[in-house]
Amino acid sequence: MKRTDDRLLPVLLICAQALVWPVAPLLRGTVPTAADLLVAALVAGTVTAALALRRTRPVITLIVVAAACAVGAGPLPTGAMAVFGTAGVALALFTVATERDTFTTVLCVVTLALWQFLQNITLHGLSDNNGLDLVLITLLYAAACGAGFSVRHTRRARQAAELLLNRAETERHRLPAAERRRMERELHDVSAHHLTAVVVTAGAALGLRERRPELAAEALEFATETGREVTRALGAVRAPAPSREELPSPEERLHSLIAGFRRLNQPVEYEIDPLPDGAVADAAYGIVREALTNVARHAPGAHTTVTVRYGDTRTDIVITSAAPPSGTPAHGAGLGGGRGQGFLRSRARETGGTLTTGPTPEGGWEVRAILPGRTAAPIEHSVPRSYRVAQVVAAFGLVVQPLLPALIVHADSTSSGTHVSAGVLFTLLAAAQAVALLWLRRAPRTVQLALLAMALLWPMAMSVGHYTGPVLLPPTLSTLATCAAVISLKGRGELRDQPPPVRTYRLPQVPLSAFPIAATAAHTTALTIAVLHRGTTLPTWTVPTAATTATALAIGASYYAGSLIAHRNRATRGAQSEQLATWTEEAVRDAWAERRRIAAGLETTVLARTADMITEAQAGHLDATADRAREALAAMRALLDAVRDGEERTTPALRPQPTVQALDLLAHQCRATGRDVQIRVTDRVPERLPTEVDLAAYHVAETLLATGDNAPAVLELDADGTTLTITATGVPRATAPAVRARLTARIAPLGGTLTAGRPPGTVHLRLPLTAPDDEERER
Repeated sequence: MKRTDDRLLPVLLICAQALVWPVAPLLRGTVPTAADLLVAALVAGTVTAALALRRTRPVITLIVVAAACAVGAGPLPTGAMAVFGTAGVALALFTVATERDTFTTVLCVVTLALWQFLQNITLHGLSDNNGLDLVLITLLYAAACGAGFSVRHTRRARQAAELLLNRAETERHRLPAAERRRMERELHDVSAHHLTAVVVTAGAALGLRERRPELAAEALEFATETGREVTRALGAVRAPAPSREELPSPEERLHSLIAGFRRLNQPVEYEIDPLPDGAVADAAYGIVREALTNVARHAPGAHTTVTVRYGDTRTDIVITSAAPPSGTPAHGAGLGGGRGQGFLRSRARETGGTLTTGPTPEGGWEVRAILPGRTAAPIEHSVPRSYRVAQVVAAFGLVVQPLLPALIVHADSTSSGTHVSAGVLFTLLAAAQAVALLWLRRAPRTVQLALLAMALLWPMAMSVGHYTGPVLLPPTLSTLATCAAVISLKGRGELRDQPPPVRTYRLPQVPLSAFPIAATAAHTTALTIAVLHRGTTLPTWTVPTAATTATALAIGASYYAGSLIAHRNRATRGAQSEQLATWTEEAVRDAWAERRRIAAGLETTVLARTADMITEAQAGHLDATADRAREALAAMRALLDAVRDGEERTTPALRPQPTVQALDLLAHQCRATGRDVQIRVTDRVPERLPTEVDLAAYHVAETLLATGDNAPAVLELDADGTTLTITATGVPRATAPAVRARLTARIAPLGGTLTAGRPPGTVHLRLPLTAPDDEERER
């Protein structure tokens, strides 16, 4: 399908060019010569073939199309290359904007415009006419680049959304398994260290009871203290703190891995950034482990460096090993199965990344992986500085090429004009407007003011350049950039929906709704000045009236088009946020079900046996204490077997509702999908909350973190004895009407309140802890 699309437009262009020339002259009775037809066929074939391959080699296609049209325009009649020279070049430039980075696109369009301008000067000299062809070409190139930028931005946003959803889906299946492994590991630690110690100590005391009776008292005291410690440890297993877990972080796991290889006499240096727990961290750990294993196997003793850089858009992992020391035997060279490279690439591919391996110039080996970063954006490959320099040098050479004949051959004729033509002034203004649009996302306020100011400069350019063409054309052309700005700003959403970033300074704030009004006034003024300066037979009052009507219609149509784009974008973001929230909800509920299932086994078996052990120890019954400890240890091992086998899984219809104790799972899932979330619970929050408050607090936190924001968020839970306060920062969309309605519906039945705080993006929710008829509601 892609190949068909790539060939369709060039075929349509060659058909359109054939209709313009030579079919149109033939219908008028003018027969082209055979030489002209041959040149046209050669140029058309070259341009069509180049445009058919424009996606794979966009820059080369642009050069070939521009050069072929320039060569064909010389011997052929006027208009013979009109379609290829305009639409063909614009199509090639549009492809460059969609397939290459902004620097390359801007360099290409500037180089092309300067090359064509200097080529025209070299062949025809400076013309004294109005030069509207320069303005139209500038606007055509600007429109092609703008459309290409828009398509590329939309495509990158769609790819980022797909990567984020893929990561969320992966983490949805990973979180329950990770929770099960966490509880299995901690239960194993309790059984291996605490209960086993009680059994061993009690057995030893029973065996030596006749010879050393004092050991019985020590064993009973040890059993009591250890039983209480087991109870506390199992309580932490059932309900870990909602803040960051005490488990080893991904960078700590990597440090431990590297320390293990250092103990094998492998010199390894490393620089590792903090990583969030999740699929990217697991892939990074697996890639580093496999790469270091290969170094130890094939190049023992070789100096190795490990670098892990975690950024907003990408995670770079580089493992570089030097050449092995001479005379060092590689004892493990034949131990591999030959599948390590495939495993490395599959790990990177599963997370949406890439991996390359190969020798280094120094005789070593390098493994380089690029994985998604914090925002799950499509991976951007860095461009070396030398490549940028080569691009600029090549562009400079192309620009200078048309001037070489003028530098070598001294022409006797000079331009008859002594003033700057209006076309040059119009071209400079159009180029300035196009450059301003490139900065619209970074500095919208400054660009708005610049566009309003430049709109008033067009009548001045008409007067200074002695413009004699259609009086309405230049002001109309100047309106195109403003309309594009209105569409872009409105399409990205109202500024009041997106709070401005925190800055130490602030430019004058112009609301988006005021910009179309100011633009209408500026362009109406420019159009009125241009018409009245030229002179008209119409009544004076009709000129500003007609100008206001026409300008308002153009700006209003742009505002409406931007509204349609904004509505579509909001619908797309809403669907993505809803899907992401659904998968987060399912992941947390599945993990919470696993935790509750295992916790239920703890409560009915292990904790009950441990409580019996403490009771027997306090009563001084050593034999019974040893029996209860063995029963608790056996129950723990049976529970571990059930956890490993995944038995007695809770069906989705019977999954328990998460409470505040599940906030650590919610934070873990958010961090795994690329958002930094911290949840803090103060010591003043009761361990047991009223059931409705407990459920409502979790759902409030879940709603706040499912608003579609990507900024780091902090949720803090505090209590003052009668009220539970939830303070959320970093959630600017939480004050949106739809989100506010969901939060209010959740807390209103409990008598809760919702207030927005400072700075923007801060929300305070208060839930009363002592509601009337709590016991009845709980029943």
